[in-house]
This record gives sequence, structure tokens and C-alpha cells, in this order.
Amino acid sequence: MATEKDIREHFWSDLSKSPFLMVGLNNSHEHSLPMTAQLDPDADHCFWFYTSRDNRLAPGGPAMAQFAAKDHGLFACINGTLVEESDPAVIDRYWSSQVEAWYEGGRNDPNLLMLRFDLGAAEIWLADLSIVGVFKMMFGGDVAKEMESKHAEISL
Repeated sequence: MATEKDIREHFWSDLSKSPFLMVGLNNSHEHSLPMTAQLDPDADHCFWFYTSRDNRLAPGGPAMAQFAAKDHGLFACINGTLVEESDPAVIDRYWSSQVEAWYEGGRNDPNLLMLRFDLGAAEIWLADLSIVGVFKMMFGGDVAKEMESKHAEISL
């Protein structure tokens, strides 16, 4: 039986292996966008995204992110707030050649914007994609009871 702590640790582990999320503003009717989270193992209250000042997420505000682990063993919906990150040390910490490829002017591109996603609450599900789990689903086994211990609504 997974505890809330286990589920939280599983979430951070899976996100670090594949830091891709769909992110959208709560007060917008526009679709969410795929974003790559910049993670700090010592900052479990937020993560960051590089984007541009003309991106639909640039205004910031209340936002929602969806995450599916690479192996589809974990799914999460995270709420929080997007705010502009203005600390040059943070912007420099995650800068890389992969990020630079997106900005014509490099690190000093006037269109460069870093957003910090201050985390609120998350709803996280662990999926049992083992042979036993798939067998139960295929042949009508009761997976609902088992899923109760693999689901949590937690503050991040």
C-alpha cells in the first residue's frame, strides 16, 4: 500500500526522468502547451520554464499542469501559480545549449522569459501496469479498491 509520502517521492522521481508537462493558465480558453520543467532537487515547492515574452503563458497567474510519466505508471494534475522569475542566478543556473537553441539572442535575448511555477496541490495516480495489473483489468478483476491506495491529493 502506497503512502502519501511514497506517492510524492514517486512523482518527483518520475518528473526528474521526463520533465515534460502540459501547462495552461486557468483564466484562459487557450489550450495547454508542452513545457520542459527545470528542476532543482532542493526546491520541491516549484519548478521553472523558459519561454518567450509573447508566449500565451507569459502573463502568468493561476495555472494547471498535467504530467504523464514516461512509462505511464504515474499521472498527475498540478495547480499552482506562474510568476516571472527575475533572479539572474536562477536563469543562469539552468541555461544550456539546448535552451539557447530557442533564443536568437542567446541568454541576452530580449524575448527570453523564465517563469516559476509555484506549486499548490496535486492529484496523483499510480497505475499498475504490471502483468498482474493488466491481467486484472483484462479479465474483470476489481481494481477500484486497489487504486484507492494508489491515489492521493497532496500539497506539493
